Amino acid sequence: MDWRKHVRTALDGRHPGLGHRVELGLHALILYSALEMGVETLPHLPGWAATALSVSEIVVVAVFTIEYVLRLATAPAPGAYARSFFGIVDLLAIAPFYLGLAFIGFGLDLRAVRALRLLRLVRLLKLARYTSAIDRLAAAWRVVKEEVIVFGVAALIVLYVCALVIFQFEHDAQPEAFASVLDAMWWAAVTLTTVGYGDIYPVTPVGRVFTVLMLFVALGIIAIPTGLVASALSAIRTREEAAAREPEPPPAEPPG
Repeated sequence: MDWRKHVRTALDGRHPGLGHRVELGLHALILYSALEMGVETLPHLPGWAATALSVSEIVVVAVFTIEYVLRLATAPAPGAYARSFFGIVDLLAIAPFYLGLAFIGFGLDLRAVRALRLLRLVRLLKLARYTSAIDRLAAAWRVVKEEVIVFGVAALIVLYVCALVIFQFEHDAQPEAFASVLDAMWWAAVTLTTVGYGDIYPVTPVGRVFTVLMLFVALGIIAIPTGLVASALSAIRTREEAAAREPEPPPAEPPG
């Protein structure tokens, strides 16, 4: 096994000696970097703590940079890796740090730097590389993609129709709450997703009856796509278990 394959299998968690330890180390760094984003927003953070967080962020970026360079150098097709989903995720995981340095160096608005820092959350997507459940979820999406898209379009149409109807019922009674169909769309979205913030609600009898009917529709809007994905996941897992139970073919006998 040449060094490229050693490095590649170690980074993917498949190396017989280093794979598990490298995988756990990268997991820990990913989770730490996400936790760090929350800790650094604490008010009245001591100076030593802010310095420690800044230094640790540099260490995390350095490790992820080395990982990206090694993956690029050891990939069978570096260009294909760079354009792949995980290649883009690996790049976005380190890009905010370097872009932030460039923005500060050129004296650009610090608000842009703060916005870039949100991209650090992309690092959480790196966890998907190490779990087969994500592969099953992606396979399930490919199975039900067309049905879910059609259902999503239908749900948007239902949302718009409900907004138009409730606007007609409630505008005269609540001209401020239901000032336009766009305000009614906010109410329809909150109601159809069963969130129910309560900031806007109908007060007319016909509006309340219509809302009850909408709530029954909302149950279907949530349940149907969930059922489609769950059914596809169950079918994929059943196929995987059946394939695992199949006996391996016996080795071919050498010609006598």
